[in-house]
Amino acid sequence: MHQVERAIFDLRRGLPVVILDDASGHQPITLVYPLESVADPDLQALAEQSGSQPALTLTRHRMAAMGHPISTSAASLPLSGRLLLSSDEIYRAATGESIQSDLYADPRPASPGERAALALMRRALLVPAAVTASIEPGQRSDIARAIERGELLAVQARAAEQCFELGGGLLRRISEAEVPLANAPNSRFVLFREPDGLREHIAVMIGDTDHWPDAVPVRLHSACLTGDLFDSLRCDCGEQLRTSIASIEAMGGGVLLYLAQEGRGIGLANKLRAYALQDQGMDTVEADQALGFGEDERRYGVAVDMLRSLDIGRIHLLTNNPLKVDALSAGGIDVVDQDRVFGSVTRQNRRYLNAKASRSGHLLQELLGEP
Repeated sequence: MHQVERAIFDLRRGLPVVILDDASGHQPITLVYPLESVADPDLQALAEQSGSQPALTLTRHRMAAMGHPISTSAASLPLSGRLLLSSDEIYRAATGESIQSDLYADPRPASPGERAALALMRRALLVPAAVTASIEPGQRSDIARAIERGELLAVQARAAEQCFELGGGLLRRISEAEVPLANAPNSRFVLFREPDGLREHIAVMIGDTDHWPDAVPVRLHSACLTGDLFDSLRCDCGEQLRTSIASIEAMGGGVLLYLAQEGRGIGLANKLRAYALQDQGMDTVEADQALGFGEDERRYGVAVDMLRSLDIGRIHLLTNNPLKVDALSAGGIDVVDQDRVFGSVTRQNRRYLNAKASRSGHLLQELLGEP
């Protein structure tokens, strides 16, 4: 787990990492550069260090957006035989609406090392795409020496591919304080930190815990900087947040879990990229998938861990999303009742809300005036 955490931070800094072969335990098999920061000199270095032709590794969602539907979770597009391919061209191929098909050979299924690379990118909140190269046997001793000297960081393929599961049950309760809110003056914030240190989540404890209902009112709210703080008109998140706090206060108190899962789990940078694609005609789900993400990248195991830490096992859930009910129930939380939480429908957010209802199954028919 320690090496995986270090690899995530190196990738966020724009540094390459090496994926090791699980079978041998130590053989370097894949050299990986994060797409977001790879530069033209890096492409040349990648080919020289690995001894092989670099490839652009993408998720099946991005491949489908490019007109190459695949049955596997990821695929790699070997870069063309041109000596130097522009890093800008590669970036546009993985994030833009259109591609230059002559830059790539036919796609092939991603190797275990390449799949592991994409998992690390998603965990690091980067674009889920990587420039990768298989390390040829003749180059492996040089790569191994670079690892020994600390010039390159190496991580096992299986551990990297499972990086989302490594922190389960290890959430730490860090700090807490009274924070009176406009709609809930008797409130306390409890901060939790994930073991890799990347994400911090807050439990907003509303009212007197000794007088909470038997089924504690709970709202899972994914952070939305644009909506929660700036009152963006592209969504209804800020209104839902404030309505939920007022509702929990009126119900006798409970908890709002404020989860660091911006943009349905893709992060703020990628959410803004998705907004740009939406401005070109895509809906919110299509835009996320065009960037290589799934329909919803959020994971609610952290919410289960937070509720357990707070000794909450029976809840009255405020949500429009059936996936939250399923996830909490699967984690052993008894969801005994459920209420919906609505914001307002506006000209700017109607398309977004329609996509949530029709594409993601959110229970918004009543709000949207549908049967």
